[in-house]
Amino acid sequence: MKDGVRVDRWLWSARFYRTRALAAEAIDGGKVQVNDTRAKRARPVRVGDRIRIRKNGLEYHLTVAGLSERRLGPTRAGELYEETPESVKARTDLLEQRRLARLAAAEPAGRPSKRDRRRLARLKGRG
Repeated sequence: MKDGVRVDRWLWSARFYRTRALAAEAIDGGKVQVNDTRAKRARPVRVGDRIRIRKNGLEYHLTVAGLSERRLGPTRAGELYEETPESVKARTDLLEQRRLARLAAAEPAGRPSKRDRRRLARLKGRG
């Protein structure tokens, strides 16, 4: 590897995306930045580069710690990058907020009984 690894290949090998096509789609959609500039698919990534990824409403701030042309196992893939502590904290806080919002939202108790359906029909003017 003379000049680094393509961004789409690195994102795939670091297991941020399942396929290189999905990684390329995210890059084309502006969801990946390298060193604070919008990346292109073939841009080479080098050790020490800063990468920002927006995925599923979450944001990852990474520093490239290693390069790989091949997709690695989950434990080895984690060695390719270091995530900033602020990024980890912000992401865990956001996930906790989402979890609490889901708990606070009232879910229906299930299917309405016959009596409940009649009441609803009367409310809607159908009964």
